[in-house]
Amino acid sequence: MLLKIRHQTTYSYAEPVYYALQQLRLTPKSTATQVVRSWDTTVTGGRKQLSFSDMHRNTVDLISFDPGATEVTVLCQGEVEVRDSAGVQGEHGGFMPLWMFNRPTAATKAGPLVRKLLSTVGDTPGTLQWLHALSAAIHGRVAYETGVSAVTWTAEDALAAGHGVCQDHSHIFLACARAAGVPCRYVSGYLLMDDRIDQEATHAWAEAHVPDLGWVGFDISNAISPDTRYVKIATGLDYAEAAPVSGTRFGSGAESLSVQLQVAQQ
Repeated sequence: MLLKIRHQTTYSYAEPVYYALQQLRLTPKSTATQVVRSWDTTVTGGRKQLSFSDMHRNTVDLISFDPGATEVTVLCQGEVEVRDSAGVQGEHGGFMPLWMFNRPTAATKAGPLVRKLLSTVGDTPGTLQWLHALSAAIHGRVAYETGVSAVTWTAEDALAAGHGVCQDHSHIFLACARAAGVPCRYVSGYLLMDDRIDQEATHAWAEAHVPDLGWVGFDISNAISPDTRYVKIATGLDYAEAAPVSGTRFGSGAESLSVQLQVAQQ
């Protein structure tokens, strides 16, 4: 399937911003299951300083704001061809050894609620059956609900609240899997919805490493493995390492954000 993506983010500020740097992880990468046919990132009200590959081989664009800017727009657009692999992404590669993906982070540390949930999942940890059962257990335990969680929530926070978004589902999956000794990673990306082209935000899911298969994806929020509607942008140990946008700015004015995101089949 060939997907066309247009993702525009506009930042508006009540007071001029005299210095700001942002890291963008908004460039899909070609993998065994997707090929980037074209991609372009443009910045209005700022400029792209450099691009580099991070430790997960994500493409990172470092952008600066024009001094005194009150509005900055980042536009990413292109086409990505995706093939169906039943969620199987292939062998491990990159700069980080596989054992590093067993390391918990602040967002994915296993506490009492994670361990309690983990105790309800039977079968043998690390098998496909066990991973699908874990995904189903999280899906049944934590309701998907927008506008009620915070980007700073941990896996324990989301379990305590009983609701969250795809970021929270993914963090819980990572916390459980790592506690059981299964290497896993966070994935940010785009998802073609069945009922509309316009999207509200990027999507997130998780991948676990399965012997003899390699990385396998699990979209906990939708209770499926990624198919041809999914485009992977970045991976990391948690949201912080795969966040589409992160950075810093100096200024006391309020910030407002406007996002226009379309994902369509060509």
